[in-house]
Amino acid sequence: MSPASKAQQKAVHKYVREKYDRINITVPKGKKAEIQAHAENKGESLNGYVVQAVDERMERESEDDV
Repeated sequence: MSPASKAQQKAVHKYVREKYDRINITVPKGKKAEIQAHAENKGESLNGYVVQAVDERMERESEDDV
């Protein structure tokens, strides 16, 4: 497969800027590798794993508020 053209890369970056927010987190040294390995073991990306974990906690906490 050939690499994406400059125009295609630009379009993808524009789409991502318009459709997604970014969150940077800081974890202790070695924790990223630990989380990433666990996510891969579950067949997920690091990003997907973290987003799902946050969603699940937010749902649990909103149930506690009721």
